[in-house]
Amino acid sequence: MKQIGIPYVFMRGGTSRGPYFNLTDLPQDRETLAEVLMAVVGAGHASNIDGIGGGVAVTTKVAILSPSDDEWADVDYFFAQVSVEDRLVDFKPTCGNILSGVGPAAIEMGLVTPAFDETEVKIRAVNTGARVLARVQTPGGMIRYDGLSEIAGVPGTAAPIALNFMGVVGSSTGAFLPTGKLRDTFDGIEVTCMDVAMPMVIAGAADFGLTGYETVQELDSNKPFFARMEAIRLQAGAAMGMGDVSKSVTPKFGLLAPAKDGGTICTRYFMPWNTHPSMAVTGSQCLAACALTPGTVADGLLQRPTQSPANVVLEHASGTIDVLIDFGMNNHFTLNSAGILRTARKLADGRVYVPASIWKGY
Repeated sequence: MKQIGIPYVFMRGGTSRGPYFNLTDLPQDRETLAEVLMAVVGAGHASNIDGIGGGVAVTTKVAILSPSDDEWADVDYFFAQVSVEDRLVDFKPTCGNILSGVGPAAIEMGLVTPAFDETEVKIRAVNTGARVLARVQTPGGMIRYDGLSEIAGVPGTAAPIALNFMGVVGSSTGAFLPTGKLRDTFDGIEVTCMDVAMPMVIAGAADFGLTGYETVQELDSNKPFFARMEAIRLQAGAAMGMGDVSKSVTPKFGLLAPAKDGGTICTRYFMPWNTHPSMAVTGSQCLAACALTPGTVADGLLQRPTQSPANVVLEHASGTIDVLIDFGMNNHFTLNSAGILRTARKLADGRVYVPASIWKGY
């Protein structure tokens, strides 16, 4: 069987990992692209045994980079979420963890020339239109991967990558509150439908009979909860103007509870058909914005910071994540920008192979 080798850089970005491609090395039509990405990951099998996926949603993600024609940005970042067991690729959402590796990957690919000490990479997230400024350490013009920064969900330490997200409000639906309300009720459960970096449906854990402190394993084994959550998510997606979301990973779902380990608020995040092992970068911004907004389902679960910028510490299944929110509170809550500290590491590079029967090559 003839195979086609596609150049790639394999990166851990935040708490996710996957291949990073140059757009020019991939098919341009979406249908063939989806087939190629499913072959790369090995979608359709629980262990992704015939590809380089890792058998869970955080390891079946793909980044596609290209020079940007946006007057502000250096690089366009197009994200694809490939399913583990289903033959499905979702091009609608973005991923902030994978975005953590875009700056280093763009330098590795030669799309961005590194500065001598620190390189600023201006990134346009194509899926949502968001603009993100990434600061990558490049002492002597070389990417530094080792360092002392630690993020929950990743062993050891690495060099910090600072991400500043701009233009994330209404990135998918066009509105901060896509339903026009601070709260909606579906199947007797009050939720806040919010779109900040990632469209989300957010509820109080207690309303599902949960503490919000359950482990990933405890939540994933709670099938009645997932069935109830998915029914609410489908209704909320329609109410948010997103149509039938039964085959889309967006909107995501989140739960809130009072903090128990010194953070601002406790959270659990769903992808949405299983529990995230830690926290999505995009989801963290939406959850932090919900926590800061009066009138949402976060009311009564925290003591809200009143000074901007506010450091919102989200407790999650693997530890904590800090989200620095710049906001205004005149007549209502207004989010200006959100900052996150992440890390990334290059794991491999070379060529990944797909059958020529799928694509004849470029």
